[in-house]
Amino acid sequence: MPYSFRNFRGAVWPLAMAALIFLASSRSHVAGPAIPGLDKVVHFSIYALLATLVCRLGRGRRGAVLSLLIVSVFGVTDEWHQSFVPGRRAEFADWVADTLGALVAIALYYGWEKYRRVLEHTVASREVAPARKLGPG
Repeated sequence: MPYSFRNFRGAVWPLAMAALIFLASSRSHVAGPAIPGLDKVVHFSIYALLATLVCRLGRGRRGAVLSLLIVSVFGVTDEWHQSFVPGRRAEFADWVADTLGALVAIALYYGWEKYRRVLEHTVASREVAPARKLGPG
C-alpha cells in the first residue's frame, strides 16, 4: 500500500530535510572552514541522509530508483535555485556529489540488510533490560 498513513507520516522527515537544504542554499554565505573540497563531502553526506529518508518510504527496486530520481532532481533544482542567490552559483560538481551521496545511501539501504534493520529499529520498540546491581549485596 504505497499511500498508507505510515508513508504520509514518514514523509515529514524528508520534507523537513529538503526544507533545511533549501533554506541553507538561500543564504549568500554558508559558514564553514575553508578546506578545499569539503563542500563536496558536505553535499555527499547531506544528500545521502535525504536519500535514506526518502527511500524509507518505498520498497524494492522501484522504490530505490524512484528515491534516486527524486533526490537527484531535487539536487538539480537546488543548484538552479542557488544560481539566483547573490554570492552563490550553481556547480555541476555539487550536483554530482549530491547524486553520488544519494546513490551510495540507497545502495546501502537496499543492499545491506543489517544496515536497514538498524535504521528501521525504533527506540520505542526496544525492551528495557532489568537493572543490574553494582557491587556486593
